[in-house]
Amino acid sequence: MGLTIIVILVLLALFAPILAPHDPNEQFRDALLVPPSWAVDGSSRFLFGTDDIGRDMFSRIVYGARISLSVGFMVVALAVFLGIALGLIAGFFRGVTEILIMRAMDIMLALPSLLLAIVIVAILGPSLINAAMAVVIVQLPHFVRLTRAAVISEANKDYVTASKISGAGLLRLMLITVLPNCMAPLIVQATLGFSTAVLDLAALGFLGLGAQPPTPEWGTMLSNALQFIQRAWWVVAFPGLAILIVVLSFNLMGDGLRDALDPKLKR
Repeated sequence: MGLTIIVILVLLALFAPILAPHDPNEQFRDALLVPPSWAVDGSSRFLFGTDDIGRDMFSRIVYGARISLSVGFMVVALAVFLGIALGLIAGFFRGVTEILIMRAMDIMLALPSLLLAIVIVAILGPSLINAAMAVVIVQLPHFVRLTRAAVISEANKDYVTASKISGAGLLRLMLITVLPNCMAPLIVQATLGFSTAVLDLAALGFLGLGAQPPTPEWGTMLSNALQFIQRAWWVVAFPGLAILIVVLSFNLMGDGLRDALDPKLKR
């Protein structure tokens, strides 16, 4: 179910220029806060209604999927890459190197993730790129700790010892021998991390620290529409529902991958 929803969302994002009936930033001055098409006083021109300055909500939701999914994918990809690199180094180079890396990760984990992201964006300045970098830093400790634990678990097994005896170099041991056998938990964590990344980006956008108007990003849309929640429910409901669907679908897929990749659960 989660994978099906994700495929639909990806298709929406890819074909946003075709599926969206209007430009996401086009303003219809004669149609301010128009209800959804099925509601009383709704218009067939605007499926999900319009916001306070006459922009089509459906078009902005569809283009918002493109922003949230693409930025979320880049965030998770970068966090996984850096996390695997640092985790492999910590797992193979024990001693001072491991202590320095892991204590730094412990310090980052000691701070609430959203608070840490807010501090980073406050230092760098509010923008979508800076918010994405902040989320990468917040996500990084989880992948470092997971990779290190998997490397330590695999390093003493017979196949690694046989590879060492056969003359395999350090890079070969790290990247070809050990890493492929550590990927199952990392794939699950990356899937669950994607939903967290989308949620954190939306939270930063809601606080005015992420994407800036008029960018059709779901968190920013929520922030701009909050004052109209009592008289125009659709300007808040649809961006919030979009965030809920994305987070839920990736969590469902992460649970399914965990069940599929964990040999203990296969029994």
